[in-house]
Amino acid sequence: MKTGFVYDDIYLNHDYPDHPERKERLISIMNHLEKVQLLKEVIDIKPRRATVEEVALNHDPNYIQEIHDFCKSGGGFLDPDTYAIEESYDVSLTAVGGVLEGIDRILKGDVETVFCAVRPPGHHAEYAKAMGFCIFNNIAIGAHYLRKIKKVGKVFIIDFDAHHGNGTQRSFYEDDTVFYFSTHEYPFYPGTGSPKEKGAGKGEGYTLNVPMPAGAGDSDYEPVYSNLLPKVMGEFSPDFILVSAGYDLHSDDPLTYLNVSTKGIRSIVRNILKTAKELKAPTLFALEGGYNLKALGESVVATIEEMLSA
Repeated sequence: MKTGFVYDDIYLNHDYPDHPERKERLISIMNHLEKVQLLKEVIDIKPRRATVEEVALNHDPNYIQEIHDFCKSGGGFLDPDTYAIEESYDVSLTAVGGVLEGIDRILKGDVETVFCAVRPPGHHAEYAKAMGFCIFNNIAIGAHYLRKIKKVGKVFIIDFDAHHGNGTQRSFYEDDTVFYFSTHEYPFYPGTGSPKEKGAGKGEGYTLNVPMPAGAGDSDYEPVYSNLLPKVMGEFSPDFILVSAGYDLHSDDPLTYLNVSTKGIRSIVRNILKTAKELKAPTLFALEGGYNLKALGESVVATIEEMLSA
């Protein structure tokens, strides 16, 4: 498949000393891709800066202004885990814009799949709240953009980050046009993501959480992504697939207690892409978590290798 790769050095400008969500994450990814010469195989996509109106597809305009003012006044911590510095507002807009540019390039037919190496991550960010290292919800904005601006019929979101994407779930909890599917460690931060959370109103049945206990590994994930996910996706029949690609489910990750290998992550990605191809649904991956630099780099290499060979 023709695979696009979204990256820009601006993503290194959001950084805080000794924080797990640091610029070295992307530096490691780029070094690993360079080492195996994968950057020559992908189509380079430069991100654009998202507009305030685009971010407001998922976020309170007052909150967006608060983030702007907070950053321009020097920044600090938005919650106990989430920092923002002076540059973070512009970087966050460009993280959103990277996802939107990737979507545009897919819809134009330039590429069939896209990997967005963006940061800060997004899936914990709620309508008017930053949390869990996330400021704006890149994937949720992308889904709204597909539905409201690009008039794409149905969107399926897959989230395999070790932490439940509470922000993304909440954005579409009462929506029957966007399906949210998540595997995550549970009970764990942020405390959401029980199997009982299935959506509400017309969105009931369009959220599916598959909690994993601490220590869950390849053999626990494999049937979910080879059997359950294809069944659910086939029934929903999406027109576009968005993936919150969080690599902190890796056994070497310092912040979580899951036990998935790089090979297991490759299998998850392969199953996602196989089902997407069968459904003829284009697919975009956006980086979320992953805090062991070596495991993160190797996992992204495995992901892009699978995208290129799908």
